[in-house]
Amino acid sequence: MSQFENLQGGDGAGLGHSDEMLFRVLARRNRLIGRWAAGQMGLSEEESEVYSAEIVRAEFEEATGAAIVIKLLGDLTAAGVDIDEAEIRDALGRKLVEARRQIIEQTNQ
Repeated sequence: MSQFENLQGGDGAGLGHSDEMLFRVLARRNRLIGRWAAGQMGLSEEESEVYSAEIVRAEFEEATGAAIVIKLLGDLTAAGVDIDEAEIRDALGRKLVEARRQIIEQTNQ
């Protein structure tokens, strides 16, 4: 059995589950960072939901980690928020941890 087959759990299920989990965590992180950014910009609850969905789509349409940082930096700066790329990356890291925790808790229920 190859190392790839070992990673897959022999039948391919392991790797697929891992890919699905990664997708779920990233989508949750993006929703969380979208809500955070919406709060920074002073958006209403309804606007926050729309904006966070837009952030989720933006990441997966561009398929690069940098796309979300660029979008957030542009949107926050345009809204008059004093922020830099390092602060956004730090917030993304915190939201990634939060997203993982939420998905794990959800999975264990």
